[in-house]
Amino acid sequence: MKEYNIGVIGSGMGSTVLEINNYKDSKLRAIGICSLEEDVIKSLKEKYNLKYAVTNYKELISKDDIDIIAVFSFDHLHAEHCISALEAGKHVICTKPLVTSLEDAKKIVQLVREKKVKFLVGQTMRYEPQFSTIKKMYDDGDLGQIIIAEAHYVHDMRPVFKMTPWRLTVPQDFMYGGVCHPVDVLRWFLGDVEEVFAYANKGNITPEYPLKGNFILSLKFKSGQIARILGAYDIIHPPMPMMGVSIFGTKGSAIGSFTDKLGGQVKIILDKFEYKSDQVINYPAETEGAYGHGLTVIRYLRHFEECLEKDLTPIPDAVEGAKSIAVCSAAWESVNTGKPVKVFNEF
Repeated sequence: MKEYNIGVIGSGMGSTVLEINNYKDSKLRAIGICSLEEDVIKSLKEKYNLKYAVTNYKELISKDDIDIIAVFSFDHLHAEHCISALEAGKHVICTKPLVTSLEDAKKIVQLVREKKVKFLVGQTMRYEPQFSTIKKMYDDGDLGQIIIAEAHYVHDMRPVFKMTPWRLTVPQDFMYGGVCHPVDVLRWFLGDVEEVFAYANKGNITPEYPLKGNFILSLKFKSGQIARILGAYDIIHPPMPMMGVSIFGTKGSAIGSFTDKLGGQVKIILDKFEYKSDQVINYPAETEGAYGHGLTVIRYLRHFEECLEKDLTPIPDAVEGAKSIAVCSAAWESVNTGKPVKVFNEF
């Protein structure tokens, strides 16, 4: 049985990938880690019995016995690391956001096609059970045709800045690093976005953060449906779930919610029932791995393994990831111009 060896760039969220070694029925094996934190990677090497623990990502990519590079570095380094791995002919798994510019997204799509490799973007909302449950209901026809939709991702970033100060000093662009989550989950349901209109502001909760960190997007899809997005990161965390998606269809409406390490719910009302009461599914908290996303990462790793075995296209792949980046790019243009902006989709 062929095994697929993984080299991981990034020791934060990337350490979660190493847990695949504890799944004995998987053909994926993590054998290498790269980070500038030498003490951390030394410890991870011993814990997971890794072959390589290096501080230079190019050294990891150059290893002939590594088939897959998992990119879990800082957002602004994703393009450099993904492009280097693709040029070396490696399959790639990249945590969200794919990249932080439209031009880099185009380069990655082109390289994936040239090299004929597999590429998965780790958009976790697609692999959280609350949201995949609603997607299955929609795919099965239970909700009918979508009329309108909305999604949100809200997060008081002050404690996160303390844990990961690069987000403040680089700084992280939350249009890409945050809003890409609700953009991707709405694209999952509704397809390509034709046009976006966006507003943004600074909350000044963290005055030293130099960028605008709160966003409202209105989206028009090629299919004719409309949706809205709330992405707020320069705020005091509100009394609401961190992430959510609401689907309003011709046969029913469904709302899914999720908060790191606290679990979530799916609430459904179906029009076919005379008594329109909420049907509620409660989901327990998942606490494994960084930010509690350990099982979610394992889910998309197992999906990637199936794609390698059966020659399937990963979901979301480089094109899907690039189209979400294109929406974020258009949204920034709309913020800066005060006008609706057409979204580039010709990847």
